[in-house]
Amino acid sequence: MKQCGPLTTSKLAMESGVHLETIRFYERQKLLPKAPRTSSGYRIFAPETVQRVRFIKRAQALGFTLKEIGELLDLRVSSGTTCATVRRHAEAKVADIDEKIRQLKKMKQALAHLAESCTGRGPLSECPILAALQTEEELT
Repeated sequence: MKQCGPLTTSKLAMESGVHLETIRFYERQKLLPKAPRTSSGYRIFAPETVQRVRFIKRAQALGFTLKEIGELLDLRVSSGTTCATVRRHAEAKVADIDEKIRQLKKMKQALAHLAESCTGRGPLSECPILAALQTEEELT
């Protein structure tokens, strides 16, 4: 059932498909506008806040940080923003993800090498994996 009027925090969470604490967290991170309160103290949100929360969740799923999501939200309302501006943000995120993949592959290779160096037998005090982790030498 779609809500047409103002939403309480719990209704916003339900409509957006997130936990109640997620709404509170987004508020603290200033990703959601400060919500006015009813006379009984409940925060009330405009119905369009559902789309904003969904936007935030989709952007997170694509790897954007909360800071970057805040920037994207600001871009949506900035009069000088063009598609090219948004594209540059997306391309920067792709480059960031490529670097993380490179680092993860390097970590995987180093860990696989450590695992190969261990026979799985012998006393723990002679474990080559633990010994390598205790050294100051670079593992990758």
